[in-house]
Amino acid sequence: MESIIKNRYLILRRISQLTILFLYFGANAWGWKILVGNLSLSKIFGKIPLTDPYAFLQMLFAGAVISTDMIVGVIIIAVFYALIGGRAFCSWVCPVNMITDLAAWLRRKTHHEKDNLISAMKIKNFRYWFAGILLIISAISGAAAFEFISPIGIFTRGVAFSLGFGWVWLIAIFLFDAFVLKNGWCGHVCPLGATYSIIGAKSLIRVKHNKDNCTNCGNCLMICPEPQVLAPIIGKKSDFISGIECSNCGRCIEVCEDNALKFSIRNYIKGEKNEKANN
Repeated sequence: MESIIKNRYLILRRISQLTILFLYFGANAWGWKILVGNLSLSKIFGKIPLTDPYAFLQMLFAGAVISTDMIVGVIIIAVFYALIGGRAFCSWVCPVNMITDLAAWLRRKTHHEKDNLISAMKIKNFRYWFAGILLIISAISGAAAFEFISPIGIFTRGVAFSLGFGWVWLIAIFLFDAFVLKNGWCGHVCPLGATYSIIGAKSLIRVKHNKDNCTNCGNCLMICPEPQVLAPIIGKKSDFISGIECSNCGRCIEVCEDNALKFSIRNYIKGEKNEKANN
């Protein structure tokens, strides 16, 4: 029971990811209308459109015809992650997260936590440049560039229709993360991660650190796929983890034996009042 409680967020994330994949599969196999489409363009119950913001930007740059449903769908998604979810898409929705988590587990088990070939911190911003480059390519080619190579799309379509040679690309990402660069795909390359980082920069739900409880053991920094968001806070001050790359995965909370980390809701109004009072 203790193990289940300790891994509660991991279990909830897997339930979320697998349920979404199962609903896409059910739509194709049995004609369900609960969730139809893929993670780029979907509809809930055939009525509520959902549009991935980065897919929308690619189509916009490519000069594609933008429907009203797509505009409504991107507003729904953008507002949800901007206000509530932050970068939670990456850890609670994206199926590739299951592959990269497995690679991270293998790294821990084989005790090669350090990056092997490249200095990770030097390329942390690469995902933002890559997202911009793909938009330029979309504009030049007249097609949504990332959608052709997106492992997220390959995984989702594969579950619904048949993966085919898409397994090769997914295995390549696993090997890249496991043996080349720690948290390589999600933490350094994926343009969707960059997009949701920007959209959810001021989201309300965040992990909060309590310095009084912290013993500075470093477990959270070791498990976190984006440790740079924890480094300025852990053991230094009581505050919210405000780094935009935080994916709200809850891993740091699960490994913290000091009860120094928990999910909480940021109060911007109260924060502004305290700032004025201090001035």
